[in-house]
Amino acid sequence: MGDPEPLQDILARSSLLLTPEEAAIVLNIGRTKVYALMKAGDLRPVHIGRSCRLSRAELERYVRQLATPPQAVRTAMDEVAAARSSRRRTDDPRRRRRSSE
Repeated sequence: MGDPEPLQDILARSSLLLTPEEAAIVLNIGRTKVYALMKAGDLRPVHIGRSCRLSRAELERYVRQLATPPQAVRTAMDEVAAARSSRRRTDDPRRRRRSSE
């Protein structure tokens, strides 16, 4: 059995613009997920008349974005982690004993 073909080779010989169905195959996700990503603004399609297409560059941009989260997200995650580590367990109201018991 041969080695799997690198994604770059597949994209090199494919069309410049892909249908959402073709993009789903390249990204190895479902067609419905591609449409959801377009609706959410995560994937930016190109419209030609009533047709909707995704460029190879847009798919590559999306994958790069997944690999490196935005700075604001990293900062927020760091703040949450710092708050959790500085908080003592007794600060959690679910762990306090009720005074009426």
